Amino acid sequence: MNGILGVLGGMGPLATVDFFHKVVEETRVNVDQQHVPVIIDSVPQIPCRVAAILSNGESPFPHMLAGLQRLERAGAECAVIACNTAHFWYDELAAASGMPMLHIVDAVADELARHDAMQKPVGLLATEATLSAGIYQKRLADRNADFLLLSPDERAELILPAIAMVKQHKLEPAGRLLEKAIGLLQQRGAGACVLACTELPVALAAVGSPLLSQSIDASRALARASVRWSMRRRQEIAASA
Repeated sequence: MNGILGVLGGMGPLATVDFFHKVVEETRVNVDQQHVPVIIDSVPQIPCRVAAILSNGESPFPHMLAGLQRLERAGAECAVIACNTAHFWYDELAAASGMPMLHIVDAVADELARHDAMQKPVGLLATEATLSAGIYQKRLADRNADFLLLSPDERAELILPAIAMVKQHKLEPAGRLLEKAIGLLQQRGAGACVLACTELPVALAAVGSPLLSQSIDASRALARASVRWSMRRRQEIAASA
């Protein structure tokens, strides 16, 4: 059997669980045996991605590469990274590991196109490191997307505390902060808002926010892309048998 998806997780653990849950939700099947085979490597001791990008902290690259190698040894044929900020090392990881990998921004771009959501500026909600590195801006610019960001002060007041609260399992106050943040972007003309940090949809879901269904959940977009990859791969294997 192959078509096995490897998930490089632990960044953070709750976001990894949320991603796997979405893979299961997005798999439309009749019996258990038709679901996507998944192997998860969740090691939360990976050094902080934000500190590595913004303040010359310890690089998480060797730890992430070791995780990918564990996934490959366990039988995974394609990998995803269940963390937006960690995609800063995507190209380096793909080159060093040799394992095929899906990119979360490509998955988001497909969702934006599917919803015809790039007619208006796209609101981006993410960590400071993700924004500073241009992980989304550079890749979506190739799809002719314009962007709206909150001001640095607004991000410090609303987004960064919300992310920290999710990691501390304080989900309700995190969700309320995010509702305010999305409201500000919508008032300024944003069409779709992209939840470009894996903690953000967790917070909105915890408060039952209607804004979750109005936004592009990067985790869910990656889950959908993962399901499509695994289904295609298993069909290819079955056809060649």
